[in-house]
Amino acid sequence: MFLNTAVWIKVMLAILIAFVVSFALTPVVKILAQKVGAMDVPGEARRVHDHPIPRMGGLAIFLGFIVSMLLFVDITQEVRGILLGAIIIVITGVIDDIISLRAWTKFLIQILSAVIAVLHGVVINVVSNPNVFSSQEAIVLGWLAIPLTVLWIVGITNSVNPIDGLDGLVSTISCVTILVVALLVSEPNVALIVAALAGACIGFMPYNLNPARIFMGDTGSLLLGYVLATVSVLGLFKFYAIVTFVVPVLALAVPLSDTLFAFCRRIVHGQSPFHADRGHFHHKLMDLGLNQKQAVAILYAISATLGLAAVVLTTKGSIRIALLILALLIGFVVCAFIRKSVHKHHIDVELQEAQEAAEAAE
Repeated sequence: MFLNTAVWIKVMLAILIAFVVSFALTPVVKILAQKVGAMDVPGEARRVHDHPIPRMGGLAIFLGFIVSMLLFVDITQEVRGILLGAIIIVITGVIDDIISLRAWTKFLIQILSAVIAVLHGVVINVVSNPNVFSSQEAIVLGWLAIPLTVLWIVGITNSVNPIDGLDGLVSTISCVTILVVALLVSEPNVALIVAALAGACIGFMPYNLNPARIFMGDTGSLLLGYVLATVSVLGLFKFYAIVTFVVPVLALAVPLSDTLFAFCRRIVHGQSPFHADRGHFHHKLMDLGLNQKQAVAILYAISATLGLAAVVLTTKGSIRIALLILALLIGFVVCAFIRKSVHKHHIDVELQEAQEAAEAAE
């Protein structure tokens, strides 16, 4: 079940090389972003920063990722398709960070990138049967395989985008989750791909933590979503067990649910599903009284809890019990923290209102 020592060494090296390249090149990309005008300027209510910050930091993530990939990953036909699609996605992201492309333009390019991966063999052919009472363990998708795969890739690619503006590396936890599962189920190539992506994200993180010196922008968020989507198809969907669907969904649950709720919210209000607004999870957390760092910590904790739940599905015995207990503890701490912060916020609001009323009476 576990991979041999040589693979573990390659995984560690893939993480290290991607980290070093991404960390070293992020300052260079920051200067480049400033020169080409790829700046995130505050002015909209949904923005959470108060001064212009360079974006396009995802270019450093991509360079760290691609260098590590070329050094350690077996470039199969499927991997070649992922890389070609990723290059198109990154070019699109760079252009969008500079001049802001139309949402439908980006959407069509995402479909093109997904189709390229599909044509190279990255296809969901089989999924677990959700009917637990059925004797049939798996469902063969047949002609639905290609459209459903394209839908999955485009959906995940878009789901990471809303969290890129608030220490947007929740997807790092998703990378680590899929990496651990790939190691547990003996998928070396998938493990190496995700290791390269995780290392590149970690290398970028010191520059992105609050107060951020650079954002990854659409260059990074679209890249992360695309790679995670295609890699989950490449590895986890090959199994007939329940992990074929639940693991990638749990690993990406925060961005997935955020995007789903955003689309539904906008459609209900008669807006385009791609219309930007201030209704994402981190905005709502901040509206409850949390500051930016606390909102990020909550999203990290929720992602980690769901990631642990995904890993639990691929483990057995005492390890599974320990992980479940840890996930429950994290969930309890998160709920307690939110409740305490909300209560404090309400008290502060009441005190402020009482003070304003007293001043008005005078």
